[in-house]
Parts: sequence; structure tokens; C-alpha cells
Amino acid sequence: MSHPYHGLNELREMFLSFFESKGHLRLPSFSLVPQNDKSILLINAGMTPMKPWFKGEEEPPRRRVCTCQKCIRTGDIENVGKTARHGTYFEMLGNFSFGDYFKHEAIAWSWEFLTEVVGLEPDRLYPSIYLNDDEAFDIWNKEVGIPAERIFRFGKEDNFWEHGSGPCGPCSEIYYDRGPEYGCGKPGCTVGCDCDRYIEIWNNVFSQFDNDGHGNYTELKQKNIDTGMGLERLACVCQNVDSLFDVDTVMNITHKVSELTGAHYGETEKRDVSLRVITDHIRSATFMICDGILPSNEGRGYVLRRLLRRAARHGKLLGVNDPFLYQVVDTVIHENEGQYPDLREKQTYITKVIRTEEENFGRTIDGGMKIFSDLLAEHKQKLEKIFSGADAFRLYDTFGFPIDLTMEMAADEGLSVDENAFQKLMKEQKERAREARKALGDLGWAGVEFGKDVPATEFVGYDHSECDAKIVAIVADEELRDEVAAGAEAVVVLDHSPFYAEMGGQVADHGTITADGVVFTVADVQKNKGGKFMHYGRLAQGVLHVGDTVHAAIDMERRKAIQRAHSTTHLLDAALKKVLGDHVHQAGSLVEPDRLRFDFTHFEAISPEELRQVEELVNDAILEGYPVVTEALPIEEAKKKGAVAMFGEKYGETVRVVEMSDFSVEFCGGTHVDNTAKAGPFRIKSESSVASGVRRIEATCGKLSLKAMESSQGVLSRAAQFLKTAPSGLLERMEQQANEMKQLRQALEKFKAEASLGEARQFLASAKTVKDLHVLATTRNGVDTAELRTMGDFLRDKDPKAVAVIASINGEKITFLAVCGKEAVARGIKAGDLVRHVSAICGGKGGGKPDSAMGGGSDPLKVDDALASVDDFVSEKLG
Repeated sequence: MSHPYHGLNELREMFLSFFESKGHLRLPSFSLVPQNDKSILLINAGMTPMKPWFKGEEEPPRRRVCTCQKCIRTGDIENVGKTARHGTYFEMLGNFSFGDYFKHEAIAWSWEFLTEVVGLEPDRLYPSIYLNDDEAFDIWNKEVGIPAERIFRFGKEDNFWEHGSGPCGPCSEIYYDRGPEYGCGKPGCTVGCDCDRYIEIWNNVFSQFDNDGHGNYTELKQKNIDTGMGLERLACVCQNVDSLFDVDTVMNITHKVSELTGAHYGETEKRDVSLRVITDHIRSATFMICDGILPSNEGRGYVLRRLLRRAARHGKLLGVNDPFLYQVVDTVIHENEGQYPDLREKQTYITKVIRTEEENFGRTIDGGMKIFSDLLAEHKQKLEKIFSGADAFRLYDTFGFPIDLTMEMAADEGLSVDENAFQKLMKEQKERAREARKALGDLGWAGVEFGKDVPATEFVGYDHSECDAKIVAIVADEELRDEVAAGAEAVVVLDHSPFYAEMGGQVADHGTITADGVVFTVADVQKNKGGKFMHYGRLAQGVLHVGDTVHAAIDMERRKAIQRAHSTTHLLDAALKKVLGDHVHQAGSLVEPDRLRFDFTHFEAISPEELRQVEELVNDAILEGYPVVTEALPIEEAKKKGAVAMFGEKYGETVRVVEMSDFSVEFCGGTHVDNTAKAGPFRIKSESSVASGVRRIEATCGKLSLKAMESSQGVLSRAAQFLKTAPSGLLERMEQQANEMKQLRQALEKFKAEASLGEARQFLASAKTVKDLHVLATTRNGVDTAELRTMGDFLRDKDPKAVAVIASINGEKITFLAVCGKEAVARGIKAGDLVRHVSAICGGKGGGKPDSAMGGGSDPLKVDDALASVDDFVSEKLG
């Protein structure tokens, strides 16, 4: 290697600094979670977050930008660890132009950076271009000075960049010749060969088209440059190592994995694959969790769960059965925190998420692996090469095995999985769930098509509690109607409405729509995709016609109670962040009149002290009387104010921000009080878990809290009155009562024991002598087990020759106690045998030690027969 060595972190900084010197604005990496882009689950390329800038839909912060973008790709997850090229997490270096410079500058700067800054040998670099891109050819040939025979023309598959829908275009790549030792040895091996000799390290994309996702291309308003260069791949070249897993920062993570598993690189290929899988997946998982993704069974949460479970399984293949992945997090952070300081800030949270998922999966896999092994053995015994879809579904449905995991484990054993059968069973299960939901009832009418003639409803409820409006549509019996008469259940659509439609967790307003002789009671309001507010209700009197002018009025007492709960929800969110940490974000909510339910991310139960702190913070904010200010702001301005966005929500260019001093600033479209003091007292009712990593708090505010406090005070007053004390002295009086009760209970137990012993003495005096043993069989009704044992222990210890059976009958239940003194036991009479004998006569069972045993029965009519048989039992045993 004749070029200088550069560490991965050093290369990242070299690239960003270089393009800053060329007038580019350095931006931090965007989140792995796409914002306002439903076409992908995770950011998979450096330019992906910038699509609106490339399309000209939004104004970029500068015409020249450079980034190092976190990326996740899982399309080839099965090959991760098996090849030198495949990884799920990687960083993409990029310099971008939005309608500024184009091919000339992009090509010149890529060459300058690689040769003059990084120091790669020019004679080892080979550019490629799109087939008919003669402009790029001339730049490389005439301006940079690359001979024509070293410039390669490739087709669309290699030199036309596109990744799903969005900006795309022809590209010019730069390949580095790693030398013949990396080659395939075939004659004519050159750039474009599948071997590892010529590795692509730079991709200049001349982004000038927009792909709609269906293969239709339109010219972009502006020509752009999108440069992508894999940081790990460049590091491979600069460090002269064989794969991305051998790069310095990645190998340091592998060393930690080796330390924890005892497996070391280079021992066997199988163990090397496991080490690489674990290293790659823990890198991905750490960054995904840092960006707010949680393990789940769908979407990007499923991608995360799949990565963690694959890594955990490979840990088991290396002999590690206990959670260990979470211990690698610190190393991943250490290697990356220079560029991504938020990793260190969220380390505790990331570690908790991974450990919890490992522990959960540990329980899952331990139960399912035995079943999988048994099923596998059955298939092999039948010489089958296909693992049945029904068995794969059973592992999924009962033990939570993802189909990917089952397929991978089956493939290790030379079997394929009948995936079609599995998917059919999955579809049937979803259909059953859908039918079950349907059976519970739904809104039905929301699916009616109104047509373009019916305008979207204008919501005026922020400023008005009532207004005049025009009826633009009526739906009854799931059909559009011109009119409805009294008694009908219907949906009314207005051109204006003060009614808040159920959204963002806030329930809908109730109220009335009236006119002369007409009263329509509104019980629910939903907003359909076309922006129409669907007022569900019943026409109590009169007739409604499309085109009528009506008066819409909401139930203001109910609205005020909802506003109190919604504003309190914002205060609760802020308080949770202050007490538990910034990892807390909303995962769902329900806002009802003076009642709220708030779901949020947190990975352990909240302690009573933490709940007390949260409740106190919320009530303090209420007592401060913060003004509640709502305003519409451009989204970037709102973010600068520190407004908290609902995770995963899509927002337009302008957002509504609700601000409660500096205590809480959030994006929100709901309705609120105008001062926190109006929320009234806040009380937490419960805290619980609703899913892995998601907790739930249920609480009240306003009048509901006051009613609960009034009810509690009433109970205290009645309790104090009953105990003849003041409420303030209730605790002291209760402690006094408890001590008195304890003393009385002890005295009663003593009295009962003495009474039982007295009876036992009487029993002993009436015992029969059978072959020199003192045999006693009697009934003692209404006594508990403790009293029976007291009697039995006295008889046994008092007379070594005692053989006694005492029966107690409580309703249909019979309890037998048998005891034998030391001499009786020595002569072969055992209490366990005796109690089994008498219990069997009454249809029951029993057993115990030789000197004391208990049994039972279910036929009270046979008790006398059982007791009468004791003499014969002793006689027979003694012969």
C-alpha cells in the first residue's frame, strides 16, 4: 500500500471539511426515520432526506450542502456476515448541489479529493460513465486527463442511479484497483468484473429526472448533483483491509463481541459469520433506537426486532445463552460519538431497550427452539426438504418466531420453508381479526363518496362555540339523501362547523344542529379523507334538507372539560421528560372530558417517588397559571422554538404550536384552555405497561379530580366518625385498633388451643386398648386444620402408644387427621397408611409422615364406617 493510512472517523472529517472549503454548508445527519416520506421505512441513501430540495418543492438552506448520512438497508440481510460487502448499517458521504454546479465541478472535486486530499494513487483510479453520456466522457478525458481506454461506459443497471421513487439520473463512478491479489485471475478481468479487485468508491449522480415509482421519468426543474460515497468502503481502501468488518471502528466493536462470547476472528468461517452478523446488527440497532425506533411487530420496529433477534440467535450459536448485546452498546457509542454525540446522551435508554428485547426474546426462543428441533426431526425423518408453512405459522403464532428466523434456521439444516402456505395462514388470521373488529361495530358511513361538489368543511371551533352553517350533504342508511325526517339516525355535513372532529387522541365535541322546529343531536364527529366533517347523530324533531341553513352549537361544558384534559396532557408529557429523560415521547393518547390516557416510551415501571414528582410538576405548572398561547408558524420556526413534534407524524409547511410558557411547547391541532390554572387539580390514577417499551398513565383533572377528592374526603370523614376520632387522628386510631385486634386474636388462639387440649385429654381417657395400643377414633366438627393439629400433636406426644383418627366435617367437606405415638410407629402402625385407609372409605385420598398425616373425603355418610374400621386396621397390621 503506497497511499497514507486514514481512520474512518478521520476520513469523515476530511471529506466534510474539504467540501466546506468549496462553499458547501455542512449539515448533521438526518434521522434514520424518514420525515414526510411514506415510500420507505428507513433512510437508505445520503440524498433520500433531501428529495424535496432536489425536486424544487422546498427551498434548501443553501444551494451547496455536504453531509455524512446514517443509512440502513436490509434487502440483502441474509448475506450479511457471509460476504465482505454486505452490511445493514453504513454511512454515506455526500456533496450536493441544488440547481448550482453540475458535472464539471462534481467530477473535478471528486478527483481532487481522492488524489490530493486522501492521497490515493491516480493510476489506480478508473472512472465509469453512462452509455451515451459524452459530456461526462469529455470532462474525464479532456479536463481531468484520463486516457479514453481507462474510461468505461456501462448501461442503466450500473450507471443510472435510482432508488425507488424520486430524483434520479445518469452517474459517473470511480473505481479503485486493489491489485491482482484481490482479483479472480480470469483473462480480461477489469473494471465491472464481479470480483473484489476493482471496487467502486465514489458515485457522482447527475440528478436531472424524477421517477414516479412506476418507471415514468420527468425532467426536474433544476439540475442537481448527488454524490454518494460509502465511508466504510473508502476506509477499506485507505486501511488496505479485506472487508468493511476489518475497518478500525467496526473491528473494535467485533473485539468487544469476541470478549463477551469467547469467539475470536479467524477460528472458523462459521464463527466469523456470527461475529460479523452480531457486529453489524448491533451497530444498526444502536443508531435506530437512538433515532426513536422501538422493537415491534410491524414497520421499522419490525426491522429493528429482526436485527436484534438475528444477532441474539448468532450469540446462541457462539454458546452465549444470556443477554449480552446490550454490553456492546458502550463500544459502539465510543467509536461513533465524535460525529453523533446524541448516542452518548441516550446511552442508558438504548441499553435498556436492547436488554429488554434480548430478555423477551430469550424467553421466546427457549420455549420455541425445543418445538423447532422436534418439528425439524420429523421433517428429516420423512426425508422432506420443505419445512411446512403450518409449522412455521405455529412457531410464529405461539412462540413469536419471525418467519425470517424460521427460514434462516431451516436453511442451516438444508430445508426451505413453504412460505406461501405460511402467508396464507397469516392472511386468514388477519381476516379473522378484521371480522372480529367488524363484529364490534364501526363507523360505516365514513366510506361514502361525496363527489367534488361537496366542499371540505371549514373548522371555526378554535374561536367560536356556535355558528350558522349550510348543510351540504346528508347520509342515512349509508346512502346520500336530500332530506331526513324525525327519528332518523344520520350523518350531516356542514360547510362550516364549530365541532372538533376526533383527531390526535382528542374525542369529538357533542352538541346540536338546530333550525325552526328542527333539533339534530350530535353524538360524534369524524373527519374523512376529503376534509368533510361528518356529524353523526339523531334527528329528534323536524325535517332536515340539503341546502338548509342551520345553527350549529357545541356543548361548551363538555368542550371545556376536554380542553382541561388536553392541556394537562401537554403538561404531563413535559413533566415525564423532566423526571424520566428526553427519551420519553408520546406513543398514543386519549383525551376525554376531564380524563386522559397517555402512552409513552419508557422501559421500566415508574417508581412511586417518580410518579409523585411527575404529579407535583404538573400541579405546580397548573398553579403557576401559565398563559396557553396558540399560533400558526412555519415548521422550521416552530422547531427553532423547541416545539415537540409527535413522533412519526406528517406536518405541512405551517404548523399550529401550543405554548405554555417555557414548560411545554408542542405541535398540536387540538383545543386548549387559555390558562393552565383552568385545568384544575391533576391526579394520576394508574401507571402500567401496554407493550414492550411503552408505558401508560391514566389521570384525571378538573371536576373529575375534584369529585374524586370530595369522595375520598367523605370516606375519611365516615371512617373517622365510625372510629370515634377526628380525620387527622384516623391513622393513630387505626394503629391502636390494629394492636387491640392483634392482642384479642392472640388471646383467642390461646383459648382455642387450651380448649382443644382439654378435649384431647378427654379423648385420650376414652381410648380403646387394641393389642396393647390405645386406639381412638372420633369426630370433632367445625374446627379448622390448626385446631386438629393441636389435638393430634398432644395425643401423639402425650401417649407413645396412641393411635388416633379425628374427623372434622364442614358441609360436604371431610378432613381426617391421623397420628401415631412413637411406640405405635415402632410396631408398624403408620399414620400415612391409616389416613389413606379411612379417606378411601369416604371417597378421598390422604398421606403424610408415619407419626402425623392428613386426608379428606367427599361422602359424609361414610364417616362413621371409616372411623369404625380403625380398630380392625390396627388389629390386622399387628396380626
